[in-house]
Amino acid sequence: MLEERDIEMITIAAPNKLHAQMTADCAQRGKHVVCEKPLAMTIEECEQMIHVTRQAGVLLLYAEELFFTPKYLKAKEMADDGAFGKIHLVKQSEKHFGPHAPWFWDVDRCGGGALMDLGCHGIAFCYWFLGRLAIQSVYCQMGTYVHADKTRGEDESFCILEFEGGAVGIVEDSWGRRGGMDDRIEVYGSDGVTYANLHMGNALPTYSENGYGYAVEKAPSTKGWSYPVFEELWNYGFPQEMTHFARCVRGKEEPRATGEDGLVVMNVMYAAYASAGEGRKIQMPFAAKGVQKPIDLWFRGPQYRLHSVRK
Repeated sequence: MLEERDIEMITIAAPNKLHAQMTADCAQRGKHVVCEKPLAMTIEECEQMIHVTRQAGVLLLYAEELFFTPKYLKAKEMADDGAFGKIHLVKQSEKHFGPHAPWFWDVDRCGGGALMDLGCHGIAFCYWFLGRLAIQSVYCQMGTYVHADKTRGEDESFCILEFEGGAVGIVEDSWGRRGGMDDRIEVYGSDGVTYANLHMGNALPTYSENGYGYAVEKAPSTKGWSYPVFEELWNYGFPQEMTHFARCVRGKEEPRATGEDGLVVMNVMYAAYASAGEGRKIQMPFAAKGVQKPIDLWFRGPQYRLHSVRK
């Protein structure tokens, strides 16, 4: 594929541990890169990916679909128009009963658990929604409550981000929620509020004794009550995202999500895992040495040892 001259852009959707090398391979052959979240396994790898694509003169595009989700885009449009006054709180949560591919359970291939898999969405969303203001501190709690038989990674996480100017972002993620995918946001300002549930409002409340084919991502069954979603990929923003990236490659649009955004998210995830391990708020910028994967910063801390004893 790398040798095919008519391929201009390659999407990397492999295990996180492979992102950095695959990006370098693509860049060296003049291919633009769309990299799935999170950008890589470490801050150093993120920086290397940004450097190698710049050196090669190709784009490094960060596949954060929440920047393209129609409901969430509408919320940002209203916020930017002043509908809610001064924003002081943004919340994003994503919950389901666990990932769809086995490698996500392996912290050596993924880098962490629910925070690494899902929290990267919420961190990026809050950062983007608030105009990419500097993140000044991170506080996080996490634990492995449901899937300890499958993973050393956390299956629940809760993060509080403090932004320059005083706004707060709350990012809540779970691999322990049964019943399929749940993804939602809340925005609070001095003059208004908005709520958006990615699936509800685009779903058909349905009851079936027999079940049927497919309802929604991560739903384990369609018997009983279920909520099948129509135009699911469009509601997520995937087609809009990829159309935008293709237009960026052709020079028709400026990228909305880049490797630099992925690097910001990785820095915050380092701080979040360190916060969970140490049981305290971490001030940004935060630096840590000898990190092979972000979750190591949780494993090193006294709070992880207490959690392990309680399990």
